[in-house]
Amino acid sequence: MDLADKKIVIIINGKGSSGKDTVCSIVGEVYKASSVSEITPIKEIAKLGGWNGEKDMKARRMLADLKQVFVEYNDLPFRYAMRQIEEFKGNGDNFLFIHIREPQEIDKVVKNADLPVFTLLIVRTDDERIKQAYGNDADDNVDNYEYSFRYVGNNKNVEELKVSFMAFFREQMLPVMLKQNLRRIK
Repeated sequence: MDLADKKIVIIINGKGSSGKDTVCSIVGEVYKASSVSEITPIKEIAKLGGWNGEKDMKARRMLADLKQVFVEYNDLPFRYAMRQIEEFKGNGDNFLFIHIREPQEIDKVVKNADLPVFTLLIVRTDDERIKQAYGNDADDNVDNYEYSFRYVGNNKNVEELKVSFMAFFREQMLPVMLKQNLRRIK
């Protein structure tokens, strides 16, 4: 499939440790793709407050709460995501993955982006941590959105994940995304 002039945004979501970054890397090995996270500016602010990058329950809750404060104050995460989409338009990539957790934040980008946007939920079945409540709305509500695509898999073996996810990407996602992309351009 010729992707030469295609620009497709994929909002990726899943609970912590579900394999979102790994999936983005896998696609990036085959296609021109980049990955950003709506929480990046929030993490920078958190670092100024003493956060050292840990991903325990307390830190996840703090980041989710801080993000919500900035959503309500000046919509910083959304504005950041939209700037990333603008930059994506001018680079050579075909796919931009944007990590966004909250259903209402996903919806804002889907409704406001002027490029085709698809949503992808990564569900990991082999890790007990994924089944627990994280204690914050960002992680605990990832299932509360109607995603374009839902990938369910066992992510223990990265090589097996590469094969299974790329088959899913090529056979299920690409045909739909390219068809929608053509409709939107016309």
